[in-house]
Amino acid sequence: MIRDKTNAANTRLTPHGSRITDHASRITHHGSPVMALEIDDRTQQFIREHRVARLATADGDGRPSVIPICYVFDGAAIYSPIDEKPKSVAPRRLKRVRNIETNPHVSLVIDDYSDDWGELVYVQVSGLADVMSAGNAEHARAVGLLREKYPQYLTMAIEERPIIKVTPAQVKRWAMR
Repeated sequence: MIRDKTNAANTRLTPHGSRITDHASRITHHGSPVMALEIDDRTQQFIREHRVARLATADGDGRPSVIPICYVFDGAAIYSPIDEKPKSVAPRRLKRVRNIETNPHVSLVIDDYSDDWGELVYVQVSGLADVMSAGNAEHARAVGLLREKYPQYLTMAIEERPIIKVTPAQVKRWAMR
């Protein structure tokens, strides 16, 4: 692979001309300080502007589950509500919630697909997730951000429901362009 000297982040070109940008940091969980992850402006913009991501979780035995989610990104964390769209079980019984409570390691994919494969782009965010209960300042701030991005949440009581917080530990951006 060839290093791209135009970007301060760890960007490399594959032999086929695809760009891969890696951002990584060490991260700790459960009461220990979390180191901020520096993500370049172009990748941050890509994450912020998209409206749907795919959240991958795994249970205690490593069995994966992937679902589409709505989310917001504040530059440091990604927040996704357990909203009022129809669900077959109570919010705390959802598979993604149970998986995160058992195994906080998650991954998100945000992507652009095109039949012109020269336009393909994705960002993969790996990190630790936490299920935040209502009633604290961070939860309230996340609710406000979610309602700014998705007007549908103005009519849902997401301020009373859990929100999944993902703290990125590694971010990879891949693009053909």
